[in-house]
Amino acid sequence: MTSNNTRAGSQVLAQLIANYQDAAAKKMPLCQDCGYITAFAKLGNMVVIENGTLSEAIQGGVAAAYNNHNLRQSVIADAFFERDNFKPRRMARIHTSLIRGEVLKITIMPKGGGSDNASRIKMMKPTASPEEILEFITDTVKETAISACPPLFIGIGIGGSFDTVGTLAKKALLENFEKPNLDPKLDKLETYILEAVNKLGIGPGGLGGDVTALGVSVLTGPSHMASLPVAVNINCNSLRSVELEF
Repeated sequence: MTSNNTRAGSQVLAQLIANYQDAAAKKMPLCQDCGYITAFAKLGNMVVIENGTLSEAIQGGVAAAYNNHNLRQSVIADAFFERDNFKPRRMARIHTSLIRGEVLKITIMPKGGGSDNASRIKMMKPTASPEEILEFITDTVKETAISACPPLFIGIGIGGSFDTVGTLAKKALLENFEKPNLDPKLDKLETYILEAVNKLGIGPGGLGGDVTALGVSVLTGPSHMASLPVAVNINCNSLRSVELEF
């Protein structure tokens, strides 16, 4: 990278930090795209939801947040037939896991459309090598990173099936990027992928530099022996989530 590219990337990072500080002070969103809400709920078998269902409570809370605060309505009623209908309805995609106990944990994640559009799923051959998987990941970043507002956070899912691997990759974005993965195998893989992505030289804002991604998180799971699903879920620099426990 040239020194000019490095300086431009540094300026973008400085602007992003200033935007974060300004948004925190004014209690405004970091980005005008307030996203599509994904909710991960862990519901204890001893918990009783009164006056409705858990789904209704989450959807009601999300709708109230968008209606009563400085959050842009981004969700349309139907992706094909009602693209001009922004009335708040079913704004959250809810994933519920049943656990033991008297606990309810809900993680809320708003994710912008630009970064979700930059994501990819590929059903790879079970014989695919680590190098082939890395090539799919880096090709995805090369193709889509600039439109996803880098520097990026990258969630990767490996395993499951076609309909679950994307959720696995999105869930990976909820991991702690500031600490090494407790699984040595995954920590080594994440470092390997992050180094390869940053060698692409795309940089902050796509202006060049060695900080194309700020972090990579990988989650793996079982799959059919004939399958090797891989999903790359890209998030812009504005990675937002909150966990509530009741």
